[in-house]
Amino acid sequence: MERNIVLIGFMAVGKGRTARELARQSGRYAIDCDDLIESFSKMKIREIFEHLGEPHFRRLEKETGLWLEHHVRNTIISTGGGFVNVPNLKKIGVVVYLHSDFEAIVNQVMDHPQAKKKLEKRPLLKSLKKARKLFDSRLPIYREAADVEIDVTGRKTADVAGTILQGLGIAPLAAKDK
Repeated sequence: MERNIVLIGFMAVGKGRTARELARQSGRYAIDCDDLIESFSKMKIREIFEHLGEPHFRRLEKETGLWLEHHVRNTIISTGGGFVNVPNLKKIGVVVYLHSDFEAIVNQVMDHPQAKKKLEKRPLLKSLKKARKLFDSRLPIYREAADVEIDVTGRKTADVAGTILQGLGIAPLAAKDK
């Protein structure tokens, strides 16, 4: 399978962590859209939001989506929470929606040893009321965009990655080596 695996889902659901585990299990590279945007813009995501605004950030996501479509193959791609709105999403690769309950996501962030740093990285999580509204509004969009939906609530990352590989018919690295 030469297609990319594109991980979508709400912020802090574990897309980056899952991408790294998928890379470990499959032998593919993993890249993060927010890292690409930061590299391209030479600014942190929170700085883009603060100084240039969310509309500018969304334009950068669209540019990143076009770049991915034309230049990246056979790679695990973790996206930001709003990347689901990039018009060419399906052309980039097979879309896997990582779903979790809103409360579980918030608890995971708040219980993390570096909770303050995690919150700084996610400017849209500053108001839980607004974040909940955003979560509820994006849920049907994620489900509509997804080729595959995986519930990650309370699951270990290695198990989630294994389930994704199995569902996509991709042999884990250890099986490939035998």
